[in-house]
Amino acid sequence: MDKNIFRAYDIRGKYPKEINEEAVAEIIPAIINILKPKIIVVGHDTRLSSPSLYRAALKSFIVYRSLFIVIPAGISTTPMFYFLVNKLKADGGIMITASHNPKEYNGLKIVGKNAAPISGKEILKWII
Repeated sequence: MDKNIFRAYDIRGKYPKEINEEAVAEIIPAIINILKPKIIVVGHDTRLSSPSLYRAALKSFIVYRSLFIVIPAGISTTPMFYFLVNKLKADGGIMITASHNPKEYNGLKIVGKNAAPISGKEILKWII
């Protein structure tokens, strides 16, 4: 996995070379270790690669399904995602998006309680 995708505010890179379904599957356990969730929200934007990364994230949660609830939010904007994390009193969430970056990029915004951002660099510490 390309370590350069772990940024100060998120995880982001060119799809599929730098970030792809395999990378998402490797990142999910680190997110779980950090959040230790009882409820987690997962959403995605409308980029062409987002549905596939979203499915990879949801599939990665299957082995944990007896430990916590995953709420699949589907297509949403980032503000809607933040609202859901708060409204549902979730312990965190993952938004599949590359925000303002060009269409060949994608990534993960990870938040904890109250939709507080968690740095990609913090997540990398749990992977190494």
